[in-house]
Amino acid sequence: MDHYQRFLNLHKSTAPLLLGNCWDVNSAKMLETAGYPAIGFSSHALSTALGYEDGERLPFDLLVRMTKRVVSSINVPFTVDMEGGFSRNIDQILANIDQLVDAGASGINLEDTVAGAAREFQPATDFAKIITAIVDHLSRTNKKLFLNIRTDGFLLNKPDALSETLSRIKFYEKAGADGIFVPCITDRHDIEHVVNATALPINVMAMPGLPDWGSLQLLGIRRISMGPFLFSKVYERAAALAEKVWQEKNLTSLY
Repeated sequence: MDHYQRFLNLHKSTAPLLLGNCWDVNSAKMLETAGYPAIGFSSHALSTALGYEDGERLPFDLLVRMTKRVVSSINVPFTVDMEGGFSRNIDQILANIDQLVDAGASGINLEDTVAGAAREFQPATDFAKIITAIVDHLSRTNKKLFLNIRTDGFLLNKPDALSETLSRIKFYEKAGADGIFVPCITDRHDIEHVVNATALPINVMAMPGLPDWGSLQLLGIRRISMGPFLFSKVYERAAALAEKVWQEKNLTSLY
């Protein structure tokens, strides 16, 4: 069974897939050793680790190189946070996807907002056309890639976040998405509505106030992402340790 099929199957289990979000080769290896069955980049963590702002500021060729490095270093499926596709042009998005598939990615996240001075929604009908174009392209070229489509109503804290999300899910499911990612959703009733609105697996992200693991499983969630939280916690602890060593002028806490 290839990594794509393994990744697809992980979304069909009754137990949610806990995706380990990494930012480099060593963090990916750490997550694999810990037992995570699939790993993916957090765009925020990767960009920050490499000195770039999040929001497609990371050079795309660097994302491809990092994908190749991680895929060649682990033995579990790997998915890439592709943000908005690193282009507003469909042909260029398709070319970018080809590079990630060739690099060994089993899946991507593709989001329906565009980062800029302010993050803004793409019109649902326009974004659905992009999804359809990707699905058709993958079929024509006989390539396999799990399309996890991110919709950002809750991330943007829209007053109508639930209705906006439910409306967009219908477009994206019809266009050929394989999964739906709803970051920043935390209310169990909102989650229940979203899960019941589609046959596609729903992905949520670690957030304060998110229901516990057992509740998410009962609600029908199929995938849980760490987002940038592991990365942030690692560097928070590293910063505290560095400060301790400096303030105390004592190296023993390093050992």
